[in-house]
Amino acid sequence: MIEMVIDARKKDLGGFEVGRVLPFARKRMVGPFIFLDHMGPAEFAPGAEAINVRPHPHIGLSTLSYLFEGEMTHRDSTGAHNVILPGEVNWMTAGKGVVHSERTDPERRAAGGRLNGMQAWIALPTEREDDAPSFSHHAGGDLPSYEQAGLFARLVAGEAYGARASVPVSSPLFYVHWEMQPGVRAAPPKGKGDGGYSERALYVVTGSVDVGDRRIHAGQMAVLEPASEPVVTALETSTVMILGGEPIGQRLIWWNFVSSSQERMEAAKADWQAGRMKLPIGDEEEFIPLPEDPASATPPPPTDPV
Repeated sequence: MIEMVIDARKKDLGGFEVGRVLPFARKRMVGPFIFLDHMGPAEFAPGAEAINVRPHPHIGLSTLSYLFEGEMTHRDSTGAHNVILPGEVNWMTAGKGVVHSERTDPERRAAGGRLNGMQAWIALPTEREDDAPSFSHHAGGDLPSYEQAGLFARLVAGEAYGARASVPVSSPLFYVHWEMQPGVRAAPPKGKGDGGYSERALYVVTGSVDVGDRRIHAGQMAVLEPASEPVVTALETSTVMILGGEPIGQRLIWWNFVSSSQERMEAAKADWQAGRMKLPIGDEEEFIPLPEDPASATPPPPTDPV
């Protein structure tokens, strides 16, 4: 029923903490999801720096930001400028190359407050890796929701349970947010053996659940066996994210770049090093330099909280 359990690894990004779930040594991807981070929960004191991620580049992926609490301001080189709030989605497709920043608005920073959310990188299919970059924001009716008998569910992206979100995904996937009251039982989207998705997992944000006869706590991801059809039971008030989709093949990861081609990866490094990638409109005064790349070193950690 459960293939493996992955514990989020805590990482301090300078003032706030993330739990890094994917990639994992024995599970690099779940469907097209190649990175998954839980941001926070963090409480920022008035005047604290909060989120202050300077402009940096991406290729070969889409980023998905989704908040439970707080807000962030997004700017990118397509001209997009957006403040994301709880229950909303920011979807940015890097394609052949995009540069963006994520910061806390100065007024919000002065007041302080909480931040809690998820960020994912979703690798693009090979034929879409060189698409033009784009950005879209989604809320309300773009994200179908359901509430009954102690279960609230929102389809954050993709297709599941007969519904489809308006987020412009590039390959078959699903991403669902559950809020579960104690004792509530629910089932993930169907697996491969029943005509469903090939790869599925669930991440417990808060609370604890039983997946079949296995207990999964906050900060843990349960990767489901392809043909299993487990029932998830909330042992207490719990927030759970369910995700998965169809594999798109192996991908290289270096810093903020994802690609099926080493040649394309090297070209992106050279473009950023030489200043050939446009900075976000309205946030052009600074940027994160390309990390050093000694041959013996492991890839540097990504700039984003993901």
